[in-house]
Amino acid sequence: MDQPKALRQYLLAKPDVTESFPFGDDVAVFKVRNKMFALFGIEEGVVRLNLKCDPDEACALRDIYPSVIPGYHMNKKHWNTVICDGSVPQGELSRMIDNSFSLVVATLPKKQQIGLLAD
Repeated sequence: MDQPKALRQYLLAKPDVTESFPFGDDVAVFKVRNKMFALFGIEEGVVRLNLKCDPDEACALRDIYPSVIPGYHMNKKHWNTVICDGSVPQGELSRMIDNSFSLVVATLPKKQQIGLLAD
């Protein structure tokens, strides 16, 4: 399986998600209703994902997985960088992406949240 392609497809399959490249061609920013929930880059052939996370859970995930580190160039309290080297199970990685999406959607006005969390 082409992991970068599969991860991009998973991110883009979320409702109302857009992808842009404001930092250059090598870093994709994924937004829901114009609010970022993921950054996606490839370094030395390995995907690195920045994902929003509850502060307590962010610390716990860093303790559990050596490939989950404080968010690179982000607020380290609320963001993790996941080095997708295969050490985080696919189901857990999907859950982290879903969680990041949900946390960002929860910050939107109630009217904008409609239909985003139903999938």
